[in-house]
Amino acid sequence: MPRSPRETAAPLQRIKSSIVLRLNTKLFFRLLGIYLVMDLLLAALCLGGMLFWAEHQCADIAALVEERGVPSAEAAVWMSAGDYTVTALDRPPQGLSYPLVSPLPGLENALHTIDLQGTSTGQGLPQLTRATYTVELRSSQGQPYDIRLDIQGPVTVMEVALRLLLLFQLLSLLSNLFRNAGTIRRTLKPIQELAAAANRLGHPGAMSPEELRSLAGKLDQINATHLDTRISVPGTQKELQILAGAINAMLDRIDEAYRSQMRFVSDASHELRTPIAVIQGYANLLNRWGKDDPTTRQEAIDAIKSEADSMKELVEQLLFLARGDNDSMHIEMESFDLTEIAAEVFKETGMIDRSHRFQSRWGGPVPVVADVGLIKQALRILVDNAIKYTPAGGAITLSVSCEGGEARLSVQDEGQGIDAASLPHIFDRFYRTDESRTRQTGGTGLGLAIAKWIVERHGGWFEVVSWEGVGTRMTVVLPAPAAQTGEPVQSKSA
Repeated sequence: MPRSPRETAAPLQRIKSSIVLRLNTKLFFRLLGIYLVMDLLLAALCLGGMLFWAEHQCADIAALVEERGVPSAEAAVWMSAGDYTVTALDRPPQGLSYPLVSPLPGLENALHTIDLQGTSTGQGLPQLTRATYTVELRSSQGQPYDIRLDIQGPVTVMEVALRLLLLFQLLSLLSNLFRNAGTIRRTLKPIQELAAAANRLGHPGAMSPEELRSLAGKLDQINATHLDTRISVPGTQKELQILAGAINAMLDRIDEAYRSQMRFVSDASHELRTPIAVIQGYANLLNRWGKDDPTTRQEAIDAIKSEADSMKELVEQLLFLARGDNDSMHIEMESFDLTEIAAEVFKETGMIDRSHRFQSRWGGPVPVVADVGLIKQALRILVDNAIKYTPAGGAITLSVSCEGGEARLSVQDEGQGIDAASLPHIFDRFYRTDESRTRQTGGTGLGLAIAKWIVERHGGWFEVVSWEGVGTRMTVVLPAPAAQTGEPVQSKSA
């Protein structure tokens, strides 16, 4: 049973929520950590400031005690109405000393104590009722006494300020929690829309008829004239720009592949149209009056056979290129002598074609690592092209050499040459430099494209030099496993 669009979109919504939740949680805890560090720093500064103030107050009181002496018990009771008391002790001074801090004058041997007293309010929050700062020391006469400073006022102010700060920070965290979620959703909206579109494309059966019609309308716009449309992202969204750049690069490759495929299909259809039309014409000729005319019948049979052979060759070449484009072509790499392969093709061609002069130029062996059959196929394509475009009696030269760690295999003819405008396109599929000679030469315009694919799959490349009216030299350059310079060049003729 097909799922409804709501059920189909549910996993996507969960993924979206998960991304937003994770990012929002990270931002929340990051802000919480910043607030905690800031609170600790402020608390430390307030405590340090209060201790600094209390120490100076006690130092002033200690100087007064040194001047007037330790007050009596009655005077101590009277002083309790103020913010400090000075009381004589019947025991040695007790408390803590501050390490790494130079004491103020008069408090060199003083010991310090902070006393905080509070009561519960019944709501879980303690209420501070008394806060004192005590310094115990000895007078210059050796009498111990303490100075008890009432610091409840400053501590209360700091407590109120801290509670207000915590309240505002809590409100800030809550507001940022919702505000960040909206910001993250807006930031991720292009990715979410892309994911939603991919999800709809992946489950077309779950889409409503209206959604299908809408999607079909959008897909209708994706053609050769609209593939140049690209995704644009505002400049502030750097991460999305990277994603958009990757998608645009993919669209560029798809655009180029689409255009290449359309040209390929169009050219293949054009190439097949002519032989099919010829076969149909001769079949109609046989059907009408060629059954009883031996001459007409034989002419039709020969023409149909010739066109069928041409179609077979074209289909085989198309299948070769299709397997090459799909990376399904098996390549058997092995080490062999390129000179031996050139010599075999040289001998075979000389036996078949007697209307041209064939020459060879090579010295010692030139080792390469490649597929023997494919390299021989590429060389035959170059030789066949040279034969087609070289007038009878003209010379065709095959040469093999090794220069600078590269194996070089050349085929040079004395044909009509290639003009400068056509030279960059000779390896394009179905391209011919002279359309008027198509039927005469019998070529399909795929030979050089196949040769180029073979050479490039072996890590090589072509070097082409052509002079109009003089001839063309096509050189295959392959990486050689070991650079060897041959013997002095010798010339042979067939």
